[in-house]
Amino acid sequence: MAADHSAEDGTDTLGVAVVGYSFMGKAHSNAWRNVNAFYPGPKVAQRVLVGRDGGQVAQAAGRYGWEDSSTDWRAVLERDDVQIVDICAPGHMHAELAVAALQAGKHVIVEKPLANSLAEAEDMAAAARKARAGGIHSMVGFNYRRLPALTQARRMISDGTVGTIRQLKISYLQDWLADATAPMNWRLRADTAGSGALGDLASHAVDQIHYLLGEPVTSVSGTVETFVKERPSGNGLEPVTVDDAAWATARTDSGTVASLEVSRYATGRKNALQIEVYGSAGSLTFDLETLNELHYYDAGAPGGRQGFNRILMTEQEHPYLQAWWPTGHILGWDHTFTSQAADFLAAIASGTAPSPSFEDGLAVQRVLTSLQDSAAKSSAVVDISH
Repeated sequence: MAADHSAEDGTDTLGVAVVGYSFMGKAHSNAWRNVNAFYPGPKVAQRVLVGRDGGQVAQAAGRYGWEDSSTDWRAVLERDDVQIVDICAPGHMHAELAVAALQAGKHVIVEKPLANSLAEAEDMAAAARKARAGGIHSMVGFNYRRLPALTQARRMISDGTVGTIRQLKISYLQDWLADATAPMNWRLRADTAGSGALGDLASHAVDQIHYLLGEPVTSVSGTVETFVKERPSGNGLEPVTVDDAAWATARTDSGTVASLEVSRYATGRKNALQIEVYGSAGSLTFDLETLNELHYYDAGAPGGRQGFNRILMTEQEHPYLQAWWPTGHILGWDHTFTSQAADFLAAIASGTAPSPSFEDGLAVQRVLTSLQDSAAKSSAVVDISH
């Protein structure tokens, strides 16, 4: 089915439906509400917010600027005034929702991780390829690709500024589960979340390895740990069925070795995605908790002047900054979602494939699954290259 970019009133407007109204649904709603104010491109209309609880989703829709709310995502797929479906629901719903939306001729964004299992991710990638032939586009929501600092880092790696990349260290540490008495939720159940810190945090970390280096991980060895085995739920305790933290060593075909650590138990770390890239001609470091800064070490500078230099990512020539504020005015975490929406709209308008694709999400899922397999085999090296 070819994409129809026109609304019912004949205007060139893309109607959007977001499925999910809590944390990610709120972030994505904010992006759709603001994207036309900052970026050129197709106009969007916030048609409908979808969720399970009718009262709560209606209340959220009113706060977030949606025209309508619904508890029936299947009915939303039949609406002629909806051209984009943005899936922010828990992972166990991703595959069914995305495949159905693509088959209904809707452009689709799915929040990371792409799916709860490798089989589901493969089905989604296959559905995306088939839909693409009919002009229907899809993208996975790795929003950190829209951070100006990390986009700049990718450019500096690609153009050889830091030379041959020898090693990369990446960690994503949070502490929101450090309290062992915190109650059970869907992110701690394998049947809804698929995995714990792996899908939640390591998916971002692995995608950044792929994004920054421009090549996939081809082998991995690692281990996982569940620190708190049970959580309060209802009138008793419920087993935690996902990982709390993971560690891994990954390699690429070019010879780069990457170390990876993710945890939701790193006391004192609130949202610390930390990346260190070490090359033959220089180094780059980044920390999400100071997301407007990229640090660069130039190994070619005179010996007495060497040291890490802070690059404040607020100049008009920096990635994405043209759409926002004058020099010196910093961006925030939420801006990445607006830029993500803008990139998706631009791809739809030009008929080009959005990035990251479902295939990119599948590549991340292969690494996460292989890491789980390695952990089950006492950290054996798992080859992903075949």
